Order: sequence, then structure tokens, then C-alpha cells
Amino acid sequence: MKRRTPTNTNDNDQIEILPPAAAASSKVAELAHQITAILFACGDGISVQTICEKLGVNEKECELALQFVAKKYSGDSGIHLIKYRNNYQFTTNSAYADEIAAVLNPIREKNLTRAALETMAIVAYKQPITRVEIDAIRGVGSDYALQILLTSNLVEVVGRKEVLGRPLLYGTTDEFLKRFGLENVDKLPSYTELLEKIAVIRTEPEVVELFESNKI
Repeated sequence: MKRRTPTNTNDNDQIEILPPAAAASSKVAELAHQITAILFACGDGISVQTICEKLGVNEKECELALQFVAKKYSGDSGIHLIKYRNNYQFTTNSAYADEIAAVLNPIREKNLTRAALETMAIVAYKQPITRVEIDAIRGVGSDYALQILLTSNLVEVVGRKEVLGRPLLYGTTDEFLKRFGLENVDKLPSYTELLEKIAVIRTEPEVVELFESNKI
């Protein structure tokens, strides 16, 4: 029998759930249904401010409704509600990543090369960072790895460094946060853990996951 990956329980992408005793008013319940429909149709992240502005509700009502949505779509549910940069979005339950991949064959982290994974991790912790600085940390060139990450929308150009030649600076994207189930880059594991995992990537025959909360 195939072992399922435990459902991600990191605080990074978990939304505070109301206790069972809390009951939603009819207005909040209806708002929760509306938000569910909106998030499902959008497919991307939506901010609380946008929902409040477009639906004419206050932030307290919106947050309360989102808590009830999160309560319904959590645990063993196939869909979870996550939060990143104050945006809310539906995402698949990481416990069913293998089944989703088998049917839909989406682009997944394991399809990234070892060099791309290593480069992405360095960018995540050291951003904003130049290619030359990435090369210095890795000890090898990173041109191709950066191109893969740029194409996958996991890394983007965020500016230029004010030094001779004004080289490009790279940073992670919102897509990176969503793919790894992080609310923001402050929620990354420790840099020591990262270095240990990079060492594994360099020696293991198979690509390993950099973060335990990887999502489709």
C-alpha cells in the first residue's frame, strides 16, 4: 500500500481556525459561500482588501468568513485554503500530490534540476542577490539554473545592484511562496538546514525536496 505524505501542518500556510463553539451568523455564512465561489473561480490569490472593496463588507466580517472557509477546507480535505502576503488562495492538499501528478502531470519541484534547486534556495535566503554572488556560493556557474527558475516563475529580476556594471539582482516570486506553502520568506527554515540539504542534493542520486511543505 502506498504511504501518503502527512498533511502539512506548518504554521506557514495555516489559518487560525475558530473553535467548534463559534457559530457563524447567516451573513457571515453567506459571505463564506461567496468567498469560496470567488476563490474557486479565480484560481489565484485575492487580498482581504479586494474582497471587502468589491463586496462592500468590512474586514472583520471578511476575516471571520475566511476562518470558516479555512475550517471546511483543511485536514483531509482535498483542497486547503492558504495565506501568503495577506492573499488567500485555494491549493491542493499536499497529501495527494502523487495522485494529482499521476493524473494531471503538472510541473513539480522534482522536475527541477539539482542545480536549479540549489540556486533557488540560495536566492531565497540571500535575496536580492546577483548571479556572480550565486556562482561564488555554489562554486560553479548558474546561468542555466537561473534561466530555468525564471521560466518557471520561481525567481524574478528585482532590480540592479549599485556597483560597477550594475548587475541584475534576483529574488523569489509569489509563485515560489505558493509552491512551497510559505506565507513569506521569513517563514523559511534555518540557513543551516538549507546548507545541509544542499549537501544532500549534491551527493544523492535522486533530487530531494528542499522544504517539507512542497505543494503542487
